[in-house]
Amino acid sequence: MKVKKWLVSAGACVLMLAGCGDGNEQETENEGMQVTVSFSILADFAEQVVGDRGTVEYLVPIGEEPHEYEPVPSDFQKVSDADVFYVNGLDLEEWLSGLVQNVGDVPIVELTEGIEPVPLEGEDGSDPHAWLSPELAPVYIENLVEDLVERDPEGEEEYRENADAYLEDLEELHEWTVEETGQVQEENRYIVMSENAFKYFGRSYNFETDGVWEINSHEEGTPGQINRLVDLVEEQQIPALFVESTIDQRYMETVSDNSGVEIYGEVYTDALGTEGSGAETYIDMMRHNVETIVSGLNQ
Repeated sequence: MKVKKWLVSAGACVLMLAGCGDGNEQETENEGMQVTVSFSILADFAEQVVGDRGTVEYLVPIGEEPHEYEPVPSDFQKVSDADVFYVNGLDLEEWLSGLVQNVGDVPIVELTEGIEPVPLEGEDGSDPHAWLSPELAPVYIENLVEDLVERDPEGEEEYRENADAYLEDLEELHEWTVEETGQVQEENRYIVMSENAFKYFGRSYNFETDGVWEINSHEEGTPGQINRLVDLVEEQQIPALFVESTIDQRYMETVSDNSGVEIYGEVYTDALGTEGSGAETYIDMMRHNVETIVSGLNQ
C-alpha cells in the first residue's frame, strides 16, 4: 500500500515557536525514532508499532477534539523535532496548514490512505472518523509499519513483529464487535449523538447513524439541527441517545428533553479516555463504546 506523504516546506523559526534556541528548553536525547502524531488515538496506534525503537508524542490533549484544535507554541517544537509527523487525513486536521508553515522539513504522512471515505451528508468533504471502525483500524497499522520500515530499515523486524501482534488483537476486537452488535434488534440499530461520527462504524456493523451536526468544525447546535434530530428520534422510536467525551453535552440534553428519550451513556470518539477511565487505549476505548451502544439500544 502506498501511503500518502509529503514534506513540510522549510520556514523560518517564527515568534510563535517560543523556544527555538531557548536555553531554558530541556534538550532531549535523539535516541531512536522521534514520532509525533496529531491526537491521542493515533499515538496509541504508533506506540504499538514503534515499541522500544523510539518515542511517540501527540499534539491535541486528551479531552479536546481535534477538528478545530489551535496549536500552541510547544506543538511547533514537537513537530520540528520529529523524524515524521503522522496525521489522520480526510481533512480532520484543518489546522495543519497553519502549523506546517512554521516548522522545518518534517515528513507528514496520512494514515487513512487506502480507506474508502464516507461522504458528509449535505456538505462537501468526507467524514474523517475511520478509526471508530475496528474493521478499518488495521489500515492505520499497516500504513504505519510500512512507513516506519522505510525510514528505519534496521528496525524492520521489530516493527513488523509489533504490528503483527497488534493486528491479531485488532482482529479479535473486530470479531467481538460483530458478535456484540449482532445482539441489537434491527429496528433499534440507530446511533444518535452530537456529532455524526460513527458513519464508518455503521458501515462496518450495519447501523444507521445521525447527529445534531455532521462534523464539529462545520455547524454546532442550531435550533433547526436540534429540532430535526428530535423529530428523527421520535419517528424512528430510537431507544437511547449518547454523548461524547470531548463535546459539550447540552446539545444532546436538549434533544433528550424534547424527545423524552434518555441519554444512556458516554462514548469516546476523538480522544482516548483519561487515566482511570477504562478507555486509555484504543482497544479499551472501543470495547467501552460497543458495550455502551449495545446496552443502550437493547434496553
